Amino acid sequence: MQKANDIYILSIESSCDDTSCAITKNTLLLSNIIAGQKVHEQYGGVIPELASRDHQKNIVPVVDAALKKANISLKQLSAIAVTRGPGLSGSLLVGLSFAKSLSLSLNIPLIEVNHMQGHILAHFIDEEGDGNQILHPSNSAKQKPAFPFLCLTVSGGHTQIVKITDYLSFELLAETEDDAVGEAFDKAAKILGLPYPGGPLIDRYAQKGDPGKYKFPTPYLKSYNYSFSGVKTAFLYFIQDQTKLNERFVNENLHDICASYQAHLIHYLLKNLIAIGKQTGINQIAIAGGVSANSQLRKEIISLEKKYNWKTFIPEFQYCTDNAAMIAITGYYKYLRKEFSGMEITPLARFNIA
Repeated sequence: MQKANDIYILSIESSCDDTSCAITKNTLLLSNIIAGQKVHEQYGGVIPELASRDHQKNIVPVVDAALKKANISLKQLSAIAVTRGPGLSGSLLVGLSFAKSLSLSLNIPLIEVNHMQGHILAHFIDEEGDGNQILHPSNSAKQKPAFPFLCLTVSGGHTQIVKITDYLSFELLAETEDDAVGEAFDKAAKILGLPYPGGPLIDRYAQKGDPGKYKFPTPYLKSYNYSFSGVKTAFLYFIQDQTKLNERFVNENLHDICASYQAHLIHYLLKNLIAIGKQTGINQIAIAGGVSANSQLRKEIISLEKKYNWKTFIPEFQYCTDNAAMIAITGYYKYLRKEFSGMEITPLARFNIA
């Protein structure tokens, strides 16, 4: 039953190659529809122009499906939230243009959302019947993060450690100086001859391999920032050198290669997170973003709870990859503060999380 003070947010996410629409009632998720794009698989990566075209085809059916699943009408909506960036400019433009039109036609506020802030706030999404709790592999009764907490945000385009002191207060403590860890996974998969997206395949093959079989270099930086370009190059040279000695090297050692490379990347990610955790004294630790779906990363961060007296928070798989639910929950907290946007806003391919 709808109450007078209930806030209904319809959100749109189109930053890369997934078209998504979600609807929330306050913090409760009513629907979260996602349409992926198969067209990019044959190219080994996302082609921006093709992504934009598919967003145009998918956005109306996706929004319609979200409304039907939520069982609400347009006139019940309180606001429209939309990803402004970061992401592909053409893809963002499709979602932003649709959101503006819907906001104008319904005469309700438009709320711009930072995609990376959305990944972090996915931890605060409520679902019917879940007891208002985020599921956790080792303990389904885990509560949501308490402020302040640290979040390792890892995806194909970003690798960051963020300090969150309130729902909309973010401080960037570390980031990659070149490539993101998700890109490091996908590039290695391409070198191994695996189809796109290759990160999940490396994770799958790694489960049957020896993570200590091969060693890779760790970049040395004076700050807590990350760098993955050198790791990718070292992996390429390693595969090339070994293939010269044995042309069947990859096929014969695929599981060990994947396990070793994955273990190296995860160790590197957690090394800096541990250091910042010690420096700040914050023991509430979360992960977010596409790479937070990696099974080894999830296991490793849970294993550190006792060692460092951490409380760790892991998003459900559906909130790891790009989705509109995380945009809706962020839009909800911005709505409470009346942080609305004008019709003049344009897509931001680069959008600082802070």
